[in-house]
Amino acid sequence: MSKATIYNVAIKAGVSLATVSRTLNNPEKVKPETREKVMQVIKELGYKPNAYAKGLASRKSTAVALVVPDMSRSSVAEMVNGIAIEAKKYNYSLILYVLKDKYDDETELLQEVVASQADGILYMNDEINEQQYKALTIIKEEYGIPVVLANTVYPYDDYLTTVSIDYYKAGYEITKKLVDEGRKNIYLLTTARKYMVNDLKEAGYQKAMEEASLPMNIFRTSGDIVVNTVHFNELFREKGHKIDGVVAVRDSIAVSFINCMIEKGVKIPQDISVFGFQNTKYASLSRPKLSCVDIPIIDIGVKAMHLLKLEIDGQTINEKFNELPHNIILRETTK
Repeated sequence: MSKATIYNVAIKAGVSLATVSRTLNNPEKVKPETREKVMQVIKELGYKPNAYAKGLASRKSTAVALVVPDMSRSSVAEMVNGIAIEAKKYNYSLILYVLKDKYDDETELLQEVVASQADGILYMNDEINEQQYKALTIIKEEYGIPVVLANTVYPYDDYLTTVSIDYYKAGYEITKKLVDEGRKNIYLLTTARKYMVNDLKEAGYQKAMEEASLPMNIFRTSGDIVVNTVHFNELFREKGHKIDGVVAVRDSIAVSFINCMIEKGVKIPQDISVFGFQNTKYASLSRPKLSCVDIPIIDIGVKAMHLLKLEIDGQTINEKFNELPHNIILRETTK
């Protein structure tokens, strides 16, 4: 009996697992030349299709793939909870794919997702770029697997259904509040790595600063507390006496900054007002408690899962960008 697997066929034929499966189950959906090549390899290897291979084509797995950047983030964990709540209504299981430290590139990851028999993909990586977005559109177009972006935005195209907040507006609003407090030297603490949603927050910050004719101060650091603590200490030595307002793109970055300043005798908010961005557990655990943008993380997860289920069922989503409302929570780090 041949021990050849669908993986062996895919590798030798130079195609994806889904293409092999479609060749066996829906050959009319495969280009003739590709179909002939796959069938030739199947014959050479003596491959015998099994239930798993058939499942790749029918995708009746009642499973959804979640692609997340890093499960250590509080906001990601909260959103997964929201997705799980909604998925349970449809008896869907969740397959979790964590990008951090596991995959050489996202092409490798997405190939694995396609092979997983998942009925749809919820993509939660806020570091999305043109290459990643294109890979997701190919999965939807060529493999027929629905994709929904959850709490991430690709503003240059509206092909994929998206659930998020207006990050540009939120960034503008909290910066404007600091301007209205009378703050003159407001810094944006953002990430050195490029994240699409952080770019939108930065654009909102810039708009508010331009309107107030104030100088822009953009400081790029890391979400890693070990790294950003060093950066904030350096920033204090160079600019500490000038900073009177801060907008941080993550709550964790905001709290790290506050801790550094307090250690140096800076009073929050008397000397520096600080806004965070997410309203995660860090905001309420911070001392003083952190003012921040409240992103409805759980609701985004619920909505994204609901829309993905509609697409899985073949329904057309007319409203591609689904914007959920955000709130601004004023606590003890602003006046």
